[in-house]
Amino acid sequence: MSAGHEAFESLVGELDYPMFIVTAAGRGDRDGCLVAFATQCSIHPPRFLACISNKNRTYRIAEDADTLVVHVVPADADDLVEIFGGETGDEVDKLAQVAWREGPDGAPVLERCPNWFAGSVLERVKLGDHVGFLLEPVAGEHGVDGLQAFPFARAKHVRAGHEP
Repeated sequence: MSAGHEAFESLVGELDYPMFIVTAAGRGDRDGCLVAFATQCSIHPPRFLACISNKNRTYRIAEDADTLVVHVVPADADDLVEIFGGETGDEVDKLAQVAWREGPDGAPVLERCPNWFAGSVLERVKLGDHVGFLLEPVAGEHGVDGLQAFPFARAKHVRAGHEP
């Protein structure tokens, strides 16, 4: 590994991103996954970039989905982090383990995440081992002001449910 790669890994290892769960529905199926790589990327017009690993089942569903739902994971939702980050939809039904309702275009909205938005997929961009989904917000709920998001530092111990 080069010195530049080492410095980069050391620097980003200290950043503490908020965690999100992204859900999708398509091809008659639904799933969701834990996402650390996500950010607002435009103010006018409003846009959000959610990056999903190209190795997981949620990605395969999101490939054909028109809408994704992005949930802010509450700081006390360790169980959701374990389910959506540490299990794979190829082996278990993650949604059978949580309360959810159908959202826009059939994408699941998780009951434990009061702050969420649905975004129409405008573009899909290959970004290494992740694919960036550029989203235009179309619906959502801001159910709790000042909600503390689950931090990346607390999620580092979760082993991905799919192969790296």
